[in-house]
Amino acid sequence: MEVYKLAMTMGEDIWAVAKRMENFERDTVGKQLVRSADSVAANISEGFGRYYYKENKLFLYYSRGSLFETQTWIQKAFNRSLIDQKDFDKYSMDIKNLSVKLNNYIYSVGSHTGGYLHEPDPDVEII
Repeated sequence: MEVYKLAMTMGEDIWAVAKRMENFERDTVGKQLVRSADSVAANISEGFGRYYYKENKLFLYYSRGSLFETQTWIQKAFNRSLIDQKDFDKYSMDIKNLSVKLNNYIYSVGSHTGGYLHEPDPDVEII
């Protein structure tokens, strides 16, 4: 899935930025930035691993929330001179593009009213 790949790439890029920060900046802004960025891909994959469309969609909403949180931390990093204009513009554009793709994915999952996202494995016993 392209949306997942983009989220993974964004998380790795932001990780590299946070690693370059000084201790105080990394402990305050950097860690929050990494957590929110990593949460975008993590929630996409967790939702995809669920059996039901409704559960998948819920985790996609969490992912979208984390994406908006990431935008806030990018803005704070820029305001506090932890990233430059070029990085701010790049990450803002990445977030905008990812937001469009994530919203489209949410919409496509929303077109299913119920049922399984994946067929359960008949060999797995559910207790």
